[in-house]
Amino acid sequence: MKTREIKTEQLEKSISSLGKWVEDHEYKSYEPFDGLSSFLHGITFNCQFAERILQQVVLRSPLNIRPLIGIKPKESTKGRGYMARGYLSMMSINGFDTYRQNAVNNLNWLMKNKAPGYEEYSWGNHFPFSSRAFQLKSQEPIIVWSSLIGQSFLDAFELLGNIEYLDVSRSICRWILSLPRESTSQGFCISYIYPHQISIHNSNMLGAALLARTALFAENTEYLDVAKQAMEYSCSRQLENGAWYYGEEPKYHWIDNFHTGYNLVSLKTYMTATGDGQYRDNLTKGFTYFKNTFFEENGAPRYYHNSTYPIDIQCAAQAIETLNEFIDIDPQALDLAYKVASWTISNMQDKNGFFYYRVLPYMKVKTPMLHWGQATMYRALTALLRSIQ
Repeated sequence: MKTREIKTEQLEKSISSLGKWVEDHEYKSYEPFDGLSSFLHGITFNCQFAERILQQVVLRSPLNIRPLIGIKPKESTKGRGYMARGYLSMMSINGFDTYRQNAVNNLNWLMKNKAPGYEEYSWGNHFPFSSRAFQLKSQEPIIVWSSLIGQSFLDAFELLGNIEYLDVSRSICRWILSLPRESTSQGFCISYIYPHQISIHNSNMLGAALLARTALFAENTEYLDVAKQAMEYSCSRQLENGAWYYGEEPKYHWIDNFHTGYNLVSLKTYMTATGDGQYRDNLTKGFTYFKNTFFEENGAPRYYHNSTYPIDIQCAAQAIETLNEFIDIDPQALDLAYKVASWTISNMQDKNGFFYYRVLPYMKVKTPMLHWGQATMYRALTALLRSIQ
């Protein structure tokens, strides 16, 4: 059997079993940061520090303690968005109507389940969340999920031609424009959330990418102006080696795999949509750093720039997607993307179809997450399959 046929067979088998698992579980499972869904949340008394402790205990437990403390599998807005994008990829490969209908069903669900209390389309977590920077109520929208989901609607508009999907993307962009911005002498940073200013590179660049791509169809100069300013902020703060800190404040000075991937895909999306080539060196330098830093020789994805463990399924999925996005620039990207995919399938996919959450030095954490793993891997593997074929 030829090499391409072997790769195709492995990917098709993995995608099929993964899709069946997600559909059999009705798009419901856990998420790494869902600890505040527990009945124990009440004893934190909304104290940010106490909330973070509870969240981290659930997140880092090598055993799935969620059923013991009242956390149930639930549907995920991000998960639905990623699954829709994966279904659209599969439809573009084989034209099967089942994939089209699955994509439409997920997009319809998203339209019915936008963040309550907001006129425009936007989405957030289905659980409360507490970080070192802020606290969020359940379903409070954030720019990361809203922008990523918006890309799914643009894919659907391009493939299916339904103007309603473009209208949703326009609506998300209007919500993004309403967010606070940190103004500087080198661009401005769109806030992670509303109404407080939280400056984070990946969220800023994800928002800019959606604004720029939507402007291709919406012909809105404000979208382009804001996107350009946002990219100027993040690209002017790229480190000399090509990396980005998570954010500029000292408490955000870490460098990891999947947020770097978000940044690179967002920058490339922006450049493709606008034709703006001034950040080409940033893109090249950033991708070279990404490719040379975040992978073991066997294809295992590293989490941090200076540490492999935990080997996380989100790093694997975003790495595959990022590498796949760069195959038109780097001839080695496709082979590396498949190498990561093959390692992940062999080492992190259960016989029942779902992917494990993490690999630690001493064990595998097999808890199935929905967005964080199943949906992101479905999106990444289907995009890779399309490239290989």
